[in-house]
Amino acid sequence: MKRLILNADDFAFNAAVSRGIVSLARQGRLTATSAMTLSPRWVKDAPALAELRGQIDVGLHLDWTSPFAAAAGHGKSLPKAMLQAVLGGADIDAARMVVEHQLDAFEKVWKAPPSHIDGHQHVHQFKGIREAVVSSMLQRYGQMPNVQNPYPKPYLRISKGASRWVDLKANVIAALNANAIKKIAIEAKISPAKALFGIYNFKKEESAYGELMVQWLQAAPEQAIIMCHPAQGALETNDASDSIAVARQREFNYLASDVFFKDLVKAQVSICPLR
Repeated sequence: MKRLILNADDFAFNAAVSRGIVSLARQGRLTATSAMTLSPRWVKDAPALAELRGQIDVGLHLDWTSPFAAAAGHGKSLPKAMLQAVLGGADIDAARMVVEHQLDAFEKVWKAPPSHIDGHQHVHQFKGIREAVVSSMLQRYGQMPNVQNPYPKPYLRISKGASRWVDLKANVIAALNANAIKKIAIEAKISPAKALFGIYNFKKEESAYGELMVQWLQAAPEQAIIMCHPAQGALETNDASDSIAVARQREFNYLASDVFFKDLVKAQVSICPLR
């Protein structure tokens, strides 16, 4: 059986997202999630993950481009963040303060370091931000595990697919310096996760999403990550608006179905935490 990590992004983005992720994790249909600690829901929704501690990886979803980042005072639209990366990059010291703030918020609630770090809309690999991320990880977790902190050292997600996987959107994301963050992570002795799959335009029908998942299951190498963005049910009052809400529900329906289980068996894939 080939072992893969199935990671649900955006935990705490809104009630429906958190609900869907917890539900799928309880069913054994997810093995990792990445949390948005700037969201006010992080404190409220994190306890639902506590019963799954040790069963799934729980990491930090670094955020520069959501409404929560805007409220925190450092938010940018994705096009502006990409333009900044191309024109010279974010100020490393300022970016590191943002990274440290989000790590502090994670650890305060979770009472442990994140199992991994990645980025909302892949901003963690943008120039300036990536240097800040690796620097913070090295200082905070470089000597882990130890007597004071016996947890395994967090791993870093690299937003790049396997070379044999050809997809325009995936290639554009990888071109935003996936190689650069991988290089500096390795130099800092931080483990980069293997190839990332699960990138698509969020406009597929439910059956088409299942067809894509079958392709990812087949193409992904051992211990690669497939990311997903499921949600279940209606939003609550004052929840953040969600431009991909329909796609999230479609993903949840497929991942909770017998079809997904059969697709795993047919592909001879076992999903598990990286640890």
